[in-house]
Amino acid sequence: MAADLMPYPAVKHSGADWLGDVPEHWELRRTKTLLKQRTEKGFPNEPLLAATQTKGVVRKEEYENRTVLALKDLHLLKLVRVGDFVISLRSFQGGIEYARERGIISPAYTVLFPVRPDDHRYLAHLFKSAPYVENLSFFVTGIRQGQNIDYARLARSRLPLPPSVERRAIACFLDHAKAHIQRYVRAKERLIELLEEQREIGIQQAVTGQIDVRTGQPYPAYRDSGVEWLGNVPEHWRVGRNRWLFQERTETGFGSLPVLEVSLRDGVRIRDMKGGQRKQRIVDRNQYKRAKKDDIAYNTMRMWQGAVGVVPEDGLVSPAYVVMAPVERMESRYYGYLFRTEIYKNAVKTFSRGIVSDRDRLYWDGFKRIASFVPPLEEQSAIVDFLDHAGRRIEAQVSATKRQIDLLREYRTRLIADVVTGKLDVREAAARLPEVDSIGGGGRVDATQPESKAHATDYGVAGEAGA
Repeated sequence: MAADLMPYPAVKHSGADWLGDVPEHWELRRTKTLLKQRTEKGFPNEPLLAATQTKGVVRKEEYENRTVLALKDLHLLKLVRVGDFVISLRSFQGGIEYARERGIISPAYTVLFPVRPDDHRYLAHLFKSAPYVENLSFFVTGIRQGQNIDYARLARSRLPLPPSVERRAIACFLDHAKAHIQRYVRAKERLIELLEEQREIGIQQAVTGQIDVRTGQPYPAYRDSGVEWLGNVPEHWRVGRNRWLFQERTETGFGSLPVLEVSLRDGVRIRDMKGGQRKQRIVDRNQYKRAKKDDIAYNTMRMWQGAVGVVPEDGLVSPAYVVMAPVERMESRYYGYLFRTEIYKNAVKTFSRGIVSDRDRLYWDGFKRIASFVPPLEEQSAIVDFLDHAGRRIEAQVSATKRQIDLLREYRTRLIADVVTGKLDVREAAARLPEVDSIGGGGRVDATQPESKAHATDYGVAGEAGA
């Protein structure tokens, strides 16, 4: 999209490190000459607003359910009108937010409105651009959780200001560019969803015998499994209760072994003992259960979500887990796949018990009564090899698609920054675009003509600033 864009023919130094050179005909204006503060209060019946870095200023119920102020304090909140800008306590991290809703917001926030209504669309892009957000760090006051932007200082800083018709051209171009890029991003995200669905469908078909992975076709003959939710099974497969396939392992007192945990995505893995976001503390390792390599372990409270897997090495697991050792020769990884399928999760819900459905627990006495498929050992191995290979292939496709999404977003960030700071001239490109039908009207923008011949219509922000 930016391939045909060229730099401006004549530039000048802005005097600001974050801006560098700007087009020679652009103005440099102090922030306080373009924006005024809104300090209106006493509107307790207006909806509560929240300032977010991803959605701008929106109604609080659309962003979060909890409110932090008592009803008697609502008259102290500041009024925000559509088209205003809000400096929140986190704006130094993500930029100044644009308001799409009228309502009231924390008195600790700074509410601004453009002196000229037609400025807000260009400013919405500028205030979320990477160079401007980086520049905001120089106006931060306070330490740690008490950090905030000192608007008295920020108000004296200079902003680039193209001519009015050029501001509209920049906003029009970026609205179209961001919408175009977002369509690509959504298409890539949908591709990832389809790949994940393909993986889950492939796993369920393979482990339940719907497809013979060695031929890619259904098995030649099926029979009734005798278990309603299992349905038909390949004629030569067995079906058995888990009590005949596994035995519970309850040994403790092996405190020197590594601690394991069950991840919904990765199965059983070694627990990160460095902490991270969720600090975990082990009071007495000797109270933890021993799990041996190739055992099956699951979280009793989250088994219905698929929190189960094959133990990769000898270790310890929480007393809240169930550890099962195979009774007969089997490919444990086959059951690691089987127990995470939707068909099995539904069975787990039936055999779990608890007060409410999302807190049901599946204990060993319930799990051992659930029936499982028992393919011949060589077929278990073939299924695992097939699914491992297919999983690696799909994971590579997912990773490549995620990287493409990252590149698209990086491109969008760079494009916005280059356009709003005058590094790329979009006037001719914008003249070829239809004006987005946004707040205030539409019409083609011709920024190549003198400003006196341009439309004087005011426009609102189309699309999400900084999305």
